[in-house]
Amino acid sequence: MEDKAKIQEAIKVQGEVVRKLKSEKANKEQIDEEVAKLLELKARLGGDDGKHQFVLKTAKGTRDYNPKQMAIREKVFNTIINCFKRHGAETIDTPVFELKETLTGKYGEDSKLIYDLKDQGGELLSLRYDLTVPFARYLAMNKITNIKRYHIAKVYRRDNPAMTRGRYREFYQCDFDIAGQYDAMIPDAECLRIVHEILSELDLGDFRIKVNDRRILDGMFAVCGVPDDKFRTICSTVDKLDKMPWEDVKKEMVNEKGLSEEAAEQIGEYVSMQGGKTLAERLLQDHKISQSKQACAGLSDIKLLFSYLELFHITDKVVFDLSLARGLDYYTGVIYEALLTQAGVAQISTEAQNGATSEENVSVGSVAGGGRYDGLVGMFDPKGRKVPCVGVSIGIERIFSIMEQKAESSAEKVRTTEVQVMVASAQKNLLEERLKLVTELWNAGIKAEVMYKKNPKLLSQLQHCEESGIPLVAILGEQELKDGVVKLRVVATREEADIARDHLIGEIRRRTSEA
Repeated sequence: MEDKAKIQEAIKVQGEVVRKLKSEKANKEQIDEEVAKLLELKARLGGDDGKHQFVLKTAKGTRDYNPKQMAIREKVFNTIINCFKRHGAETIDTPVFELKETLTGKYGEDSKLIYDLKDQGGELLSLRYDLTVPFARYLAMNKITNIKRYHIAKVYRRDNPAMTRGRYREFYQCDFDIAGQYDAMIPDAECLRIVHEILSELDLGDFRIKVNDRRILDGMFAVCGVPDDKFRTICSTVDKLDKMPWEDVKKEMVNEKGLSEEAAEQIGEYVSMQGGKTLAERLLQDHKISQSKQACAGLSDIKLLFSYLELFHITDKVVFDLSLARGLDYYTGVIYEALLTQAGVAQISTEAQNGATSEENVSVGSVAGGGRYDGLVGMFDPKGRKVPCVGVSIGIERIFSIMEQKAESSAEKVRTTEVQVMVASAQKNLLEERLKLVTELWNAGIKAEVMYKKNPKLLSQLQHCEESGIPLVAILGEQELKDGVVKLRVVATREEADIARDHLIGEIRRRTSEA
């Protein structure tokens, strides 16, 4: 009984939270998240008979997309796919689940986020965590040594979701990868050019692309006195610098990871450095870093990379940043991450996106990332044959959240259908004539629709066009049928013209291509 009272009290408190958010006109996703918690509490309370009630909701960390959201999402996908195709990529698909063994040991400390499927008396399986490891498995299995591919599909992470921040347990990834033995830094530079093109075209606001190299990081760790067996774990800690201040990162290195205070201090000096080609040149002369052969190899590649980025006209947005670590185990060379730096994107605060603050601007979170992973395919090949790879993953969910908020704040209406013309009738008993005309339009490849009523009112048909954003109405009446014409009405201006039936298709095409 006491438990029931506690739950009732919790329902009361949670109800207040929901009411407060609604009165403040908070972000819809935030409200939905709190409403889901309220429904969960009500379910625990049970019905009148004390039984547990079933609550109709989506699973934690997932969401539905309504037609408006899907229209925005489709537009984003099209922009990204067009860019990938412009750069000569072909596409593949892989299963949504892989053998557990395929995914094990590839993600470092993030491996705990992999979704394992219940053994059904056969193979041990896991849902894919990203698209990169399945891609490497695909290359090794099919003995492919060079391909330029893109892959857009859902991935799954048993993360603690923050849905208001564009983070989910089920989400899309958009990957572009170049596999094959090529001259240094040419494919890597093209990946950065692709990120630049996509972010510029989507017009999300100002952005910057951070670049570093795993060999520079490892060399830096070595000369700063980090033991070999701690490289990866210290790398994961450095990767948190965009979410935590240096003092907290240092504390984790020393107190949790067992690194010496002196080594952490030295790392701190290097990870605060940012620049471009000249910083790489300066570090090549640095008395400590220059002792590491792998760091020098990485710095030489960064220098070369920047010379190609100059030719691609994108150096204004790219910065060589020694704090960039990217925690995934499989990176072997250049790594990069794109961050939006536009302050004031509605509802996406610095705190919400775990962004880092700088003096000039506020970062609102990572929207793309990637790097070189030359050893991953070799892990799957029976003979250990390596296929060098470099790629980028576009953070579609965060981009989608921003685009959705931009659409909400602008007065522009988002169309959820592509219908070009509505076939309407002005009088009764013209259903057959409407169906004949819409069939002609469909046969000509024109996007058209009719109302599913025998005798709809003309006003209802016109209102439907205005609400749905349909630009044209082809109106049939007894007089029009006698004269062999169709009245074509422009919904926005209400201007009408009688068009000969055999010229109608051409006229609709002309008007819709001009729009």
